[in-house]
Amino acid sequence: MSIVSSLKGWPSLEAIASDLNSVSIAALLEQDSQRFSRYSLEAAGLFLDYSKNRLDDRAMAGLLALAEERRLADRIQAMVSGERINLSEGRAVLHTALRSQADELNVDGANVMPAVHHVLARMKQFVRRVRCGDWLGVTGKPITDVVNIGIGGSDLGPKMVAEALFDPLSDARANPQGSPLRVHFVSNLDGEHLLQTLAGLSAETTLFVVTSKTFTTMETLTNARSARRWFTEQTGIEDGVDKHFVAVSCNAEAVAEFGIAEQNRFEFWDWVGGRYSLWSAVGLSIALACGMENFEELLGGAEQMDKHFCTAPLADNMPVILALVGIWNRNLLAIPSVMVTPYDQRLASFPAYLQQCDMESNGKSVTVQGEPVAVKTAPVIWGAPGTNGQHAYMQLLHQGNEPVATDFILALKPRQNTPFAEHHLPLVANCFAQAEALMRGRSRDEAAAALVAAGRNQADARALAAHQVLPGNHPSNMVLMDRLTPATLGALIALYEHKIFVQGVIWGINSFDQWGVELGKQLAKTLVDDLDSQQSPSPHDSSTRGLVERFRAAQACESGESASE
Repeated sequence: MSIVSSLKGWPSLEAIASDLNSVSIAALLEQDSQRFSRYSLEAAGLFLDYSKNRLDDRAMAGLLALAEERRLADRIQAMVSGERINLSEGRAVLHTALRSQADELNVDGANVMPAVHHVLARMKQFVRRVRCGDWLGVTGKPITDVVNIGIGGSDLGPKMVAEALFDPLSDARANPQGSPLRVHFVSNLDGEHLLQTLAGLSAETTLFVVTSKTFTTMETLTNARSARRWFTEQTGIEDGVDKHFVAVSCNAEAVAEFGIAEQNRFEFWDWVGGRYSLWSAVGLSIALACGMENFEELLGGAEQMDKHFCTAPLADNMPVILALVGIWNRNLLAIPSVMVTPYDQRLASFPAYLQQCDMESNGKSVTVQGEPVAVKTAPVIWGAPGTNGQHAYMQLLHQGNEPVATDFILALKPRQNTPFAEHHLPLVANCFAQAEALMRGRSRDEAAAALVAAGRNQADARALAAHQVLPGNHPSNMVLMDRLTPATLGALIALYEHKIFVQGVIWGINSFDQWGVELGKQLAKTLVDDLDSQQSPSPHDSSTRGLVERFRAAQACESGESASE
């Protein structure tokens, strides 16, 4: 596969970008009264407006030609049909199968769909038992709290969705005592995360869901072992693990060694990437928090986006368009980061979820053949809910000198029956206003006129106006939905999954491995022993050696203080 900058269409895209350097987004909108309708599309309950980007029809035609040159349609079919497109690990990439209602999809000659449907049926039965109070702990009490222990894709996706779909106005999750089932998430190796989560919980009524594909992840197993110790210390019962611990894992042997029976293990498969796994049994905590019906609607919304992605022409394909616009901003306009700002508190964790999904997928510097990729790949993804960002980092976007692209995400209607519906109109106004302000900016003359209108004299207004100039011309996309529902959330997540895949195809990289996370893990295993003062430390650079020695000295001091007490 050729590097992207050597493709036939790349030089013309560079020339078009150069032509547009002196053109503002505001001018493009003024010149074309139909730009909004032509640069927007709908699919699977979502609406995408990409008209506030500094590109034109020539750029869009060139980007679509680039996708054709990369044979994108063929790559999409290769993924969803189960080909081993994760070349460095020799795996298929089939998260789309997890939300499919199809009866047959063969991988290496075996139909994987019966197993997918079987696990969903097991999840449904288990979730019903826990949520209706039939699953009893060792002392005969129903479960009131669920703690998901995982990290990365085993935490970020489930946590984000559980938060987004939590409904404080519904009593559908009420257990027989009338209290809602509370679901918590522990991921950090720092013991403070587990300590703070367990504070106030009762071991007799707590269920732990240990989520790890390999069941060897150090952070997850450390937290799980500590949770098991906490359980036995709190209850005084050594053999109650099966009533209070279940596992989501591919590794049956390691799960059994931990003490969890096979009937309490929910499986998934090596063709499910961690950051794409919330659709599998990894979503067990989502279903426990929100109900299996909502989890199934989430799958259904994602499947609708999958169907659109696989069948829509490239020019009308929402994930493809979002990806190509991102390629334009990243590579042709040299914009290094994307701010993701959902104007919805329920999506507070969505930017963090996308950080892993995008940067772990496309944070690569070599092609699938192992050659230098020659262009910038994944942008830095960051953000937080609006309107909070307006009172924090939006200042940098409006008046700083670092270019940033933005994805705004908004539900047009608030939660049904919310007692605070009056908040929604100013929220929507702020979202639209920020997108407009980033695009339009404000000239010095406009700033001076506003100051005069506010009562300043001409001289003062002219002097102060320099501080109130906003350059504008910052690109943004707007993703709208009627309401945030399980189905529209499923479609939204799938939209970004497919966008990331398309960008990986264009760049010629493997979006489905993550070798960059391994070296730190390997070094940490060595350093655990080196930090023990009874061990002879391994060779390290002078900085790391100095840090190890400082830690050992602190531990020795701590031991001395304890001995003197």
